[in-house]
Amino acid sequence: MRALRIDPDTNVTDLALPPTGAHSVIRELVGSPDAVDQATYHQRAVMHIHGSGRREGLPQNLAAWALASAWRGTPLYPLAGPIVVTGRTTTGELLALDDDLVQHAHVVAQTVRDTLSEWRDRPPVSNETAVNELLAYAARDIASRRRGA
Repeated sequence: MRALRIDPDTNVTDLALPPTGAHSVIRELVGSPDAVDQATYHQRAVMHIHGSGRREGLPQNLAAWALASAWRGTPLYPLAGPIVVTGRTTTGELLALDDDLVQHAHVVAQTVRDTLSEWRDRPPVSNETAVNELLAYAARDIASRRRGA
């Protein structure tokens, strides 16, 4: 089953999860032997998130946050640690991730890398400005992929 792992350093890795036992592999990939939260920010995808990653001080995952926020259309709470993205059925079962959603993740992660690089020379004036700028770029990326650009 096709899936992605988005790391806090903005790297996106394509995965092939086994048809059976995918949940245990996902727990291992996000580094959480116990709790993995499942969050639905897109009707055809689910993000598998370390259940206590923020509390444990895992690094913030800006690429996954920007993707989830763009899919949802609003800035979300911070996400932390490595995150696995899979597809989902309408009943919530795991499914292979569709090609267009894979492209969304790769494009948004690249935009986050580029933006962070630009901010080294031109830092945003506030956290609010940074959030708004990053979300606007991610939303643009998603919209342009929907149009087939």
